Amino acid sequence: MFAARVLVFVLGAAVILNALSSAIRTFIVPRGLPSTLTRWVFIAMRVFILPFMSHRRPERQEVALAFMAPVGLLSLPIVWLASLLLGYTAIYWSLGASSWATAFSISRLSLLYLGSNVGSLPGLPVFAFSETVLSLLLAAILVSYLPTIYAAFSQREASVTGLETRAGSPPTPLTMLTRYYKINGMDRIGEMWSEWQGWFEVVEETHTALLPLLYYRSPQPDRSWVTAAGAVLDTASITASSLDRPRDPEAELCIRAGYLCLGRIAGAIGIPYNLDPSPTDPISVTQDEYDKVYEALKLIGVPMKPDRAQAWRDFAGWRVNYDVALVALAALT
Repeated sequence: MFAARVLVFVLGAAVILNALSSAIRTFIVPRGLPSTLTRWVFIAMRVFILPFMSHRRPERQEVALAFMAPVGLLSLPIVWLASLLLGYTAIYWSLGASSWATAFSISRLSLLYLGSNVGSLPGLPVFAFSETVLSLLLAAILVSYLPTIYAAFSQREASVTGLETRAGSPPTPLTMLTRYYKINGMDRIGEMWSEWQGWFEVVEETHTALLPLLYYRSPQPDRSWVTAAGAVLDTASITASSLDRPRDPEAELCIRAGYLCLGRIAGAIGIPYNLDPSPTDPISVTQDEYDKVYEALKLIGVPMKPDRAQAWRDFAGWRVNYDVALVALAALT
């Protein structure tokens, strides 16, 4: 019996430490450290909304997806507190509680009420006090980080919203290059590369440190931060590979910032990703799709490189750097 109580004590402590680790990894550690518990919470939310995804009306599907991140975020403290409740129940039983029901009752009172009279087991006051403090701490972590999450979300969405005036909704490289050519002039497109290079750097920092941000969808159903990132990167890749104009280092730097951003975010949530792929690796964009964009741009007068086959190979060589991460994140969010 003694060995069983020791084993239960260890298991209870492990459950508590796992909850603390999840909170620290999710909100406090300033780098992308994936938490299995946090990941399973959002997987559960995604499974929960699956019945709504079969609805015929797309707007109903969008509403379900929009609720996934907020509900998942609010579920985290519930899961953490439930872990504390179960973990301390195991500890109180191992300390000599007469039954599991008694141990659960002690844990429930300690979780909710600081200094409550919960019994006279050996070491009980220390464990009861720690349970109360940890429960308050876990709840406070989420509350204190909500303004930070909202600020990062607003900063991300400002550029996504602004992209609609340049690239349409949903944004496409063809629309973006067409509007720049007809309205702004191609000489000013470099301003966008600098702006989005900074955007990628900020998003990488915030979305690897605060992983729940990944699942927050844009306020408008036809906008997506992943789609916007893909449109900008594809436009930069077409500019670097296919436009017959002087080399644009800012476009190439924007691509590099983008694939580092998407790759590190993908890695933070456990998506396998190669940061140094071969230029000949397959991509999700077909040559026929590329040829249609090439011809459409050429038709309106955008100067294109004469060797279309080489331009396609160059485009694929740029796109391969971010293709896997982009497609995976688009499917996830």
